[in-house]
Amino acid sequence: MENEIRMDNEDIAYRRQVVETYKPDVERLIRYLPWLEQKAGTSVEETFEGSGIKGHSITFPVYDGTLMSFIKEVQKTTLIDRNYPYVYSKYRYRTVQDELKAIDRASIKDMDILKGILSKYVLGGMTKGRLWTEAVYNRIFLNVIRKMKENLEFWDKPMV
Repeated sequence: MENEIRMDNEDIAYRRQVVETYKPDVERLIRYLPWLEQKAGTSVEETFEGSGIKGHSITFPVYDGTLMSFIKEVQKTTLIDRNYPYVYSKYRYRTVQDELKAIDRASIKDMDILKGILSKYVLGGMTKGRLWTEAVYNRIFLNVIRKMKENLEFWDKPMV
């Protein structure tokens, strides 16, 4: 009985610590939720073809300004995990469907999973820009931020 009480107190303390650690960063990102919702299922990149560049040079993608602001904001947070490949190998995530199921099932104890998925797309997009547009199109960014907010609000007061 004493062990159960101690475990409950440790569990509550752990959850409090998670809330204190991640809440400020998630609060900074929830302002992007309406935009992410609006853009889900659409492309947030265009190909630059100005001044006849297509015939003489390599075309390149131009990303939506709000997407770039979101990416820069995420990079300033503690939500980036450079060791995200470990999460993918540990839980054997291979497809977008695997990621979406993991996000949906994630509790406050699974912040490492949510951070790993977010990090894959934010950091991976630095070299493969299509990952950013895929994350918006497939609702990865939207669902991760929404789930983080939901989990933190469950153990704390609602965020605006």
